[in-house]
Amino acid sequence: MSLSQFCQIKWERARDLRRQGKLEEAERELLEALDEVPDHPLLRSSLANIYLRQGKLLEAKHLVEQVLLTDPQSSHALVVRGEIAYKEKNFTDALQDFGHAFRSDPRPYIILRIARSLRELKRYSEALETLDNALVTDRGEPRLLKEKALVLNRLQRGEEALELYEKLRNLDPLDRFVQKEILRLKGLSRSDDKVIKELQTVVNIPSRRDNPQLRGLLAQKLRAAGQVREAAAEYRTASRMEPENPYFLKQQGFCHYHLGEYDEALECLISAFRKDSTDFYVKGALEKIYTSQGRLEEYVSLLEEVRLQHPHNVKLLGTIKKLKKMLHVQKPDNN
Repeated sequence: MSLSQFCQIKWERARDLRRQGKLEEAERELLEALDEVPDHPLLRSSLANIYLRQGKLLEAKHLVEQVLLTDPQSSHALVVRGEIAYKEKNFTDALQDFGHAFRSDPRPYIILRIARSLRELKRYSEALETLDNALVTDRGEPRLLKEKALVLNRLQRGEEALELYEKLRNLDPLDRFVQKEILRLKGLSRSDDKVIKELQTVVNIPSRRDNPQLRGLLAQKLRAAGQVREAAAEYRTASRMEPENPYFLKQQGFCHYHLGEYDEALECLISAFRKDSTDFYVKGALEKIYTSQGRLEEYVSLLEEVRLQHPHNVKLLGTIKKLKKMLHVQKPDNN
């Protein structure tokens, strides 16, 4: 089904706005186009993609299922449904959807998503084969090379991964993740003390000072060396540099938890949990802190708030019910 000129313009604007991260504006453009053709599969799939990026997984899932009812082979809808499954950590379903989409739409992006799903399923050999087949015709694709390096790392083939990262650095000398991985892999053959000193020097070089990846690597090495307080400070710096990435905030929280600084740990872990409600380790640490302090009711309230923010996370509902039942049993004993 072709688009009218009006809808084509709206769709292209929405695509450009999405790439700029202006999701609400992109959503408005697509809704205006859908007013003219409410059942158009491309517009619906594109809107589902916007909802996915906004964290509105139920809305996104509803839209793509409607598209797939009428067109089961829609690659756009299959990719979005695969992304939803991937976000929900249903990697087998994600792999199936990406695989179906690839049959009619063999883009490098879909190959990448197939390889990542295989990596998450620990099917590393298959992931590597998938990437190598793609790289035969697209040798310089940075995303595929970076994913291959990640798989090689999982296979403990560090020298080959380092070779790829060196190639990636030549393609993009400013890639912060690549800079970090090169230093990490080179540091595997040296003592932690030497690596820490080297990283402390590197992060103070003006051109590297604002690299949160290097700060995170330094924090990781400090923590492994038992310098947990210093690690927390570096994770805090990295988190301030990259606030949209909850990883650094989580690790800072774990450091405070290890130090027995529970107020600071709660501040970090609650904030990270609101961004990523699926993290089992963050949820577990929060439950331990609240339980040890006799504040389970506060924890239940937090879970209910996060459940409203992430309605797709059905596991939260199970935890809430379990804890409420536990509290109900405890109250008569306390009276």
